[in-house]
Amino acid sequence: MKITIKDDFDLKKIADSGQCFRFNECETEPGTFSVAALDKHVFVKELGNCEYEFSCDKKEFDGFWKNYFDLELSYADIRGRISKKKDIYLYNASEYGKGIRILRQDPWEMLISFIISQRKNIPAIKASIEKLCAMAGDLIVEDERVGKIFSFPTPEKLAALSLDKLSSCSLGYRDKYVKKAAEDVASGLVDLSSWDKLSDEKLMEELLKLFGVGVKVANCEILFGYHRLDAFPKDVWINRVLETKYPKGFDFEGYAPYNGVMQQYLFFYSRNDGLGKDK
Repeated sequence: MKITIKDDFDLKKIADSGQCFRFNECETEPGTFSVAALDKHVFVKELGNCEYEFSCDKKEFDGFWKNYFDLELSYADIRGRISKKKDIYLYNASEYGKGIRILRQDPWEMLISFIISQRKNIPAIKASIEKLCAMAGDLIVEDERVGKIFSFPTPEKLAALSLDKLSSCSLGYRDKYVKKAAEDVASGLVDLSSWDKLSDEKLMEELLKLFGVGVKVANCEILFGYHRLDAFPKDVWINRVLETKYPKGFDFEGYAPYNGVMQQYLFFYSRNDGLGKDK
């Protein structure tokens, strides 16, 4: 189906924004992106003039993908909160990152993905996740553009894997973290769905109780897994931005409740040489 999206929506920027690991441009078909989430998959092609083609029908688009891409929130309005005069660096970062949206991803998939992400670069994270999916997921699509795509494993299927099996997915020391998280969720000891009702502060508290989850991973889970748009994960790039561009402090109060969106603009811009600009 074809759909017109006039608000900020840039597939390549979203794919490269660091928030998702199963969202990739097809090498043999530039402009077409393969997107996998839990047990669903869609191809999205940019046609030009704000038109996009989705490989799903209207029922699936309205029932899942419209929400997944957060299409009911105006990111243009969020960018409009940034003053060029008061914050030139963030303004330029938002212009550079125009088109990025915070995807509404699943808490379970994001928890495991960001546990795996610790001290790994993005290509390595993606490779490990795809190995896990191939090992414990179900085949959901087979296409010459992407080969075989498997669903993200359920907690039960991941919990059933031995540490040796998990280690074979290039998880390194993170294998035991993934194993424990899967066991805790599968057993019901951890109920990620019920945590959606918690305040941001209580959610952070519960996440930090999980084996192998620190503040950075917890913030990523809060922002990308629970879509709490004020969460502000800090990694090496963001810390450099705060140190070099905001020595007097970042205006978290002024940008609330969308600090997480601002973080994405800063992260995307800084990784693409933005740190050397706007001095």
